[in-house]
Amino acid sequence: MLKELKDFLLRGNVVDLAVAVIIGAAFGQIITSLVDDVLTPLFLNPALKAAQVEKIADLIWNGVAYGNFLSAIINFLIIGTVLFFVVKAVEKAQNLGAKAKAEEEEVAGPSEVDLLQDIKALLEKK
Repeated sequence: MLKELKDFLLRGNVVDLAVAVIIGAAFGQIITSLVDDVLTPLFLNPALKAAQVEKIADLIWNGVAYGNFLSAIINFLIIGTVLFFVVKAVEKAQNLGAKAKAEEEEVAGPSEVDLLQDIKALLEKK
């Protein structure tokens, strides 16, 4: 039973997923800080001052605290945008790698089988 658990936990998929979750949580904290500490003071302060609140989380209308919701939406949009560009960059890098590999294969010349067939043909002529 312990061996099965060890095999399960050390499978590539589980380890990759664990790393992705940990990095995702850290990335989420970075984006939250970006929104709370950079974007809100720079861009949202005029709107917040008009609403007479200091923090986006303090936005309340008839008892509904929609400030946290707005902050979550902004976080989601930023994370989605950054991930879009990261995925596009990874796809481009993979395509460049595949293209370079294909060019390398074309330049490589005759395969082993071709060379063996040529040798066999030469030996048959003798």
